[in-house]
Amino acid sequence: STMIPGSALYHVVEAMAPLYTAAVLGYASVRWLKAFSDEQCAGINHFVALYAAPVLTFHMVATNDPYRMNGRLIAADTLQKAVIIVFLKAGAALWSRFRHRRGGDGKASARSSTSLKWVVTNFSSATLTNTLIMGVPLLNGMYGAVSGGLIAQIVMMQVCVWFNVVIVLYQYMSPQDGIVKIGPGSSPATVAENIEVMEAAAATASSATQDSTTREMTTKSKDGGVTTAAEEAVDVPGPEPAHAPSVMLVLRMAGKKLYKIPNTYATFLGLLWSLIAFRLGISLPKIVDDSLSIISTTAVGLSMFASGTFIARQPRFVPCGYAIASLSMVLKFLVGPVVMLFTSLAMGLRGTLLHIAVVQAALPLAVISFVYAEEYKVHADIMSTGVILGIFISLPVTIIYYILLGT
Repeated sequence: STMIPGSALYHVVEAMAPLYTAAVLGYASVRWLKAFSDEQCAGINHFVALYAAPVLTFHMVATNDPYRMNGRLIAADTLQKAVIIVFLKAGAALWSRFRHRRGGDGKASARSSTSLKWVVTNFSSATLTNTLIMGVPLLNGMYGAVSGGLIAQIVMMQVCVWFNVVIVLYQYMSPQDGIVKIGPGSSPATVAENIEVMEAAAATASSATQDSTTREMTTKSKDGGVTTAAEEAVDVPGPEPAHAPSVMLVLRMAGKKLYKIPNTYATFLGLLWSLIAFRLGISLPKIVDDSLSIISTTAVGLSMFASGTFIARQPRFVPCGYAIASLSMVLKFLVGPVVMLFTSLAMGLRGTLLHIAVVQAALPLAVISFVYAEEYKVHADIMSTGVILGIFISLPVTIIYYILLGT
């Protein structure tokens, strides 16, 4: 049958309602009750990025059996994300070139940074899904218990690989923009390192100018001539525009920062533990597991709460505007699943496995995506809209995909 039982739909609503409870509470707390300042809202978001999300990541990775991964599903998922990011990068390059030819202003480095921001945002919108919260009840209702293990594998790839890819790109962009970013897990030393990157770029751009000025002043002194400040100013060429840091320099900086991000350690330790635990048949002591659970369970609720507080602080309910919100929904619910369909077919997926792969790609945007977008100040308005609107839209969309695939 291609219809979902009523009880399954109820389980999906059961999963959705608590998310909206947290978001509405966050919205009301700021918009009407004035209970939190901007700094306090940022603190809540920072807690999720620094502690709750990494602990949730560890828990998800540590409890997934790495020896029973479905190779074709993982290959299809990886290929889908690779195809989308290549397509988005090519599109951004063409758009940047078109704007430049039309006489658009701005330096090449600024255009590059802006286009990369859009690539990362659109990639997140199209591919990062709320698999854990929405996916498990929805797909269990559609396809039964077989979907649970497959969903866990998608979650593991997302938290192990793709969230870290997005975080690295955020870190890569922050020195390009000259932002002294105190990110998750960073310290005053990180801020100092960022100022080294920007100073190095400025020093490279101005070193030739300073050398020529010094040589000119020395020559005039040897000739015995007296030069005034005004005369000297005429001879000194104006400062050249600062160039962006070299790609290798910024990548090196992003790599160093990655070692200070809690999510990186959570991923590595979770994977290491799962390899040991499932090989030897052991599990975490209950005292450790409960200690981790009490923190990890706050991640999703506080993420939705933070998303609600963010929207409450904006001048309109859809902060990014309806046009961009619509584009985000098209990427999420059309581009992502359709590309997943083709990559799954290319990897040889058929039957129920193919259906699960496509339907999970139509799940709403991952809540944690907003947390990191807000933490790094990159299109948080689009991410918050994607999370909240996406949860409403996903239920009818996934049902449509379910029916289409089942016919």
